[in-house]
Amino acid sequence: MKLLHIDSSILGDNSVSRALSASAVARFRAIDPSLQLIRRDLATDPLVHYDLAAMAGETPGPAAESAAVLEEFLAADVVVIGVGMYNFSVPSQLKAWIDRFLVAGKTFSYDENGPKGLVGDKRVIIALSRGGFYGGDGAMAAAEHTENYLRTVFGFIGITPEFVIAEGVMVSPEHKVSAIDAAERQITALAA
Repeated sequence: MKLLHIDSSILGDNSVSRALSASAVARFRAIDPSLQLIRRDLATDPLVHYDLAAMAGETPGPAAESAAVLEEFLAADVVVIGVGMYNFSVPSQLKAWIDRFLVAGKTFSYDENGPKGLVGDKRVIIALSRGGFYGGDGAMAAAEHTENYLRTVFGFIGITPEFVIAEGVMVSPEHKVSAIDAAERQITALAA
């Protein structure tokens, strides 16, 4: 099995999403010690943001980089993504990565019935951390554009992502601990 591990947080060792994504990868590795791991840290090794020249293949470096990202994504059986909610959405580093694998004819197509996802044979687990409370039907739910965006992106290409969410991690130290503990229990259940 091939597992692609993506992290996008800029917080290094202080990142809840990094800790959760690492925990998910460790669970999969414990289940399958022969797991082939591909690692991409979008904060320490960011991708160039997508532009017209890169899309057209006119700049060789970004074109090769885009092809490598697409191939990594397509080759993976499982993708584990660590993502924190930044200003109500995904980090720009993660958006730059997503722009590399949303490719017509490779991960989606269009026909007379609309878009069709072409990558439904892949498992995607997203370890999401949010500083406040944005889930459910709470007061801030309308400001939540991270989980909704990622559900849309992966759904568009035929994948139903699984979420592990640590919510309210900036509310208090005690709540951070309980949110991480709850997320760790979710990871244990997902990896089984």
